[in-house]
Amino acid sequence: MKSFKQFVVRYLLVVLTLAASQAASTRRMWAQEKATKESKPKAEAPEGVTKYLGRRVAPAMGYTHMNWLSRPERIQEENPQEMLEQLKLKDGMVVCDLGAGDGYHTLQMAPRVGPSGKVIAVDIQPEMLQELSRKLAEKKFENVETVLGELWDPKLPENTVDLVLMVDVYHEFSHPVQMLAALRKALKPDGLIALVEFRLEDPTVLIRPEHKMTKVQILKEYKANGFKLAKEYDRLPWQHLMFMQPDPNWTDKR
Repeated sequence: MKSFKQFVVRYLLVVLTLAASQAASTRRMWAQEKATKESKPKAEAPEGVTKYLGRRVAPAMGYTHMNWLSRPERIQEENPQEMLEQLKLKDGMVVCDLGAGDGYHTLQMAPRVGPSGKVIAVDIQPEMLQELSRKLAEKKFENVETVLGELWDPKLPENTVDLVLMVDVYHEFSHPVQMLAALRKALKPDGLIALVEFRLEDPTVLIRPEHKMTKVQILKEYKANGFKLAKEYDRLPWQHLMFMQPDPNWTDKR
């Protein structure tokens, strides 16, 4: 009887020793795997610019100033409803609000494309998208997707978008070349960019100069990146509205 108990004790000791050894080995393996992942270099972000084709790139507006997006004066200064009418949105369209902020335009676009359409709201600040998500929940919109983009990548699927709306945001792009290249890929063959920028030509537009653009500068930058002017609308109070489309004859010689 005594020898049997000794055998059981020795057996349990062996089992516990093996279990402890296996656990230690597993911990070492996990630690090595974690160290490998942490030591693996991340892909470097492309270098941004502070000037582009003679224009100073403006600093981006931070989320702490998002109240400016819904200021009461915006209706008189920009006439957003008239701008939206010029987009000619229809049921079933896939549109992107690039630089969506807290959703000032997204919330107006969603009903216009209907339940069979889709609005992709892209911003680089998660705080902006959190506020937009709150508003979407209140209104119970189900045809809006929020996307946290990068400074150089809006993260849009290729050949899927009918229209990209950029309101007072392009002039803040620190990576204009990469962004326009990504938009070329994301647009459908007949897709358009609707570019809205405050008029630098007009001294009565009371916006800081770095946050305004001339038509000449807009065409210069877009032509350099494979776009051409499709049409334009000149009757907004303070802004240009220019529709740009990919130029099929363009070749990138850079």
